[in-house]
Amino acid sequence: MVLNRGDDARVQEGSPMAKTGATTIADVANHAGVSPATVSRVMNGRFLGEPEVGERVRASAAQLNYSPNHLARSFALGKTKAIAFLVPDLANPAFQTVLAGLSKAAATDGYRVLVADSAESAADEPVLAAEVRSRCDAIVLCAPRMSEDDLERTTATLGPVVLMNRSSPRVTAPTLSVDSRAGFELIAQHLYALGHRRLVYVAGPEGVANANRIKGLGDFAETVGDVTIIHVAGGAGSEDGLAAVEAVASSGATAALAFNDLVAVGLVHGLVERGIRVPDDVSVTGFDDIPFARFLSPSLTTASVPHDVLGTLAWARMQALMAGMPPEHNVVFQPRLEVRRSTAPPPAAE
Repeated sequence: MVLNRGDDARVQEGSPMAKTGATTIADVANHAGVSPATVSRVMNGRFLGEPEVGERVRASAAQLNYSPNHLARSFALGKTKAIAFLVPDLANPAFQTVLAGLSKAAATDGYRVLVADSAESAADEPVLAAEVRSRCDAIVLCAPRMSEDDLERTTATLGPVVLMNRSSPRVTAPTLSVDSRAGFELIAQHLYALGHRRLVYVAGPEGVANANRIKGLGDFAETVGDVTIIHVAGGAGSEDGLAAVEAVASSGATAALAFNDLVAVGLVHGLVERGIRVPDDVSVTGFDDIPFARFLSPSLTTASVPHDVLGTLAWARMQALMAGMPPEHNVVFQPRLEVRRSTAPPPAAE
């Protein structure tokens, strides 16, 4: 079940509105210069008006720390037998696989999972996390691009929380993460072994996930020495890979490392449309090993991550937290290199 944003929210202690009492939709409406009905539609994801108006409402809600009083609702409603799962983009098959593992595991104990999609907006995630938490007993937070300050506040106030795809020394919640830094170093080493010396990285959105990939490429470059790595703007979706085609083609690189598999899919499609053969002219790699990566033509070389296992382990830790028991150890998965047909030696090495 995908949960839309609700409108029954209260301001958190310490916010500007806390001094005069609990905030209401009317407070947010007055601050944003709109009607309460507009605030309700925006917060429920049903607003069809001007995008600027929706952004103004969300900004006002964030500025006023407008969020559900989940503790009060818990007293009133008791256990919901539901947990929340916040993701940056549910359209990404990697997150869908995590959700499948989490939902199946939770269902064995009679729990359901409500899903909130932040649409890659890290700024909206703290408010959205608080809203979805008001309807559940706990939350699994997958927020790889949320700021460290927001992450610390969110995990401290919305517990029980299990943190996924992210680790932080400032967070005490149990974490399940993937070592993308080591994974990207592994992919780069594979390309180097094939003979590639000029690589291009199609970057992802700003945040920890992208920074870790860049660090992995830096580790690799320091190890081998005789390699050039070019960075071009990208994103997290296939459209971003498609948009990066011209930059990749003009870079002179013989191999491209995409932020994730979705970006790689768009990049491969765009290169082929431009008459550039993959892998004959340019090798392309991804990251995640989403289900259809192996069925792409050519099949995609990538770093494999056990997303379904991540979902299962997240439930085990959540179950322990809700029972007042200590959760199992934090886990950092090491990706496995999956070599497929999208990579080959560069033309000069043939």
